Amino acid sequence: MKLATLRLQGTTVAVRVDDERTATVIGGYRDLSALLAEPDWKSIAEAANGAQATGMTVDLSSADYAPVVPRPGKVICVGLNYASHIAEMGRDKPEYPTLFAKFAESLAGPYDDVVIPAYAAGALDWEAELAVIIGKRARQVSEDTASEYIAGYSVVNDYTMRDYQFRSIQWDQGKWFEKATGFGPVLDTDYVPGTRIEARLDGELMQSATTDDLVFEPARLVHYVSQIVTLQPGDVICTGTAGGVGHARKPARYIQDGETIEITVEGIGSVRNKTIIK
Repeated sequence: MKLATLRLQGTTVAVRVDDERTATVIGGYRDLSALLAEPDWKSIAEAANGAQATGMTVDLSSADYAPVVPRPGKVICVGLNYASHIAEMGRDKPEYPTLFAKFAESLAGPYDDVVIPAYAAGALDWEAELAVIIGKRARQVSEDTASEYIAGYSVVNDYTMRDYQFRSIQWDQGKWFEKATGFGPVLDTDYVPGTRIEARLDGELMQSATTDDLVFEPARLVHYVSQIVTLQPGDVICTGTAGGVGHARKPARYIQDGETIEITVEGIGSVRNKTIIK
């Protein structure tokens, strides 16, 4: 099942994506953040019926997608989690996940233009990521049961301001920029390990890997993070990026004004953000 948050008639609505053309509004829920707060969110989504008075259908051909989970309490990011990226950055494989954070204000819709201040665009990079979305409260869960706490998966376009990132030993400031993380288009409740993830810059393939290359798989990340802090429904874990980032190229290559980054996770969908520098 695929779910999304759409901007519609001056507000947002949670929807179930029925096919490539049509979605059904899940009546009573303004977005997936609100829906996932319900313990029986999955049954509610499955039962939504456009023929009911509380429901309606939406033509997806002109739909305006919001960040798929617009109001996460936490966005936890994992650095250096693909073996290929670890190698290109000249690092050793970590024993434990490298964690940092984003905020809800960092998120943009999957097809929104991303506006970057000129002062932060000197070394603007792309990072293709698989996102894990939490479906129920997880506190100190075992690795064996951790997958039961995952609602589904989505796609993240993690714009990274490398000059800000490396101003200090803490990475966060290069990752927080306002509305600079394309997120969506859907939450997909299904996930096939080893799925392909790619990034394209104006159509040119930059990153291509499969999630078999992850050092720490989604269930292991949920387990690990839950030992540190309680994960709540709607929280997000961004699982890291693969080899092929611009900063590691020789010479380095960075995103320029007007260029579009497209991130695709096979079976889930694509995020496409045009870059506006001003």
